[in-house]
Amino acid sequence: MSDYMIRGTAAEGQVRFFAAFTRDTVEYARSAHNLSPICTAALGRLLTAGAMMGAMMKSEEDLLTLKIDCDGPIKGLTVTADCAGHVKGYVKVPDVILPPNDKGKLNVGGALDLGVLSVIRDVGLKEPYVGQTILVTSEIAEDLTYYFATSEQTPSSVGLGVLMNRDNTVSTAGGFIVQMMPGASEETVSAVEAGISKVTSVTSLLSEGYTPETLVDLILGGLSPEILDTSPVAFTCSCSREKTEGMIESLPKEELQEMIDEGKEVEVVCHFCSKKYVFSVDELRKMQERKR
Repeated sequence: MSDYMIRGTAAEGQVRFFAAFTRDTVEYARSAHNLSPICTAALGRLLTAGAMMGAMMKSEEDLLTLKIDCDGPIKGLTVTADCAGHVKGYVKVPDVILPPNDKGKLNVGGALDLGVLSVIRDVGLKEPYVGQTILVTSEIAEDLTYYFATSEQTPSSVGLGVLMNRDNTVSTAGGFIVQMMPGASEETVSAVEAGISKVTSVTSLLSEGYTPETLVDLILGGLSPEILDTSPVAFTCSCSREKTEGMIESLPKEELQEMIDEGKEVEVVCHFCSKKYVFSVDELRKMQERKR
């Protein structure tokens, strides 16, 4: 099954939902960044959330960034996404290893510890919209639930999960976001809460074969959920050799000359996808000549 997400409404528009299956996306990130299991779980959760939250935006040019700065050994994570399911991200320290938490699970909360979650929406205005909140559990799903309630005043429930194989590849990954719309009745709220209570573990449900559709049916089955859109999700980076060359060429002449004088080729690594771009001294000289 290829990665994809669904979005829709339930209870005649009183509820909106997003659900995603993201195993290949998370596995790509794990492989590209050579992540430890804890870092894979942390970044995988944020990538999944980013894909679904990106789908909340309207224009193809809009860009969502989820950024976590934290005191734990992972130091921080960054994910960007658009409305079409293109998502990418990285962690500052990719090889964190910790003992399991008290539930015997990967200790993502310990890897993050105290910190701040920033949600940045660039929708083409002069300044992007920035919302921030503290990490309340550092498990990411609960932190996003708290963010929606405090920064956007939207009662929400976020569930995210990444399950690893014994060889440290990704077995399955995915999640959901369920949100109450303004004017939702108390009966609808109660029904949603009852549905959410059925989800004891997203990873357990995914490992049992649950899909985005059956996850939504488990939570909102009694509220006539209607899927409005289904779209692919993929780890997609917009970096290129041409963009990287333009970045180097934009450096001050003095810096570029110093690189030439060292007589060594220059290697630039993309933070988001770890792709390497190498430029020879001759190529650097040509860049310098174009600046004259």
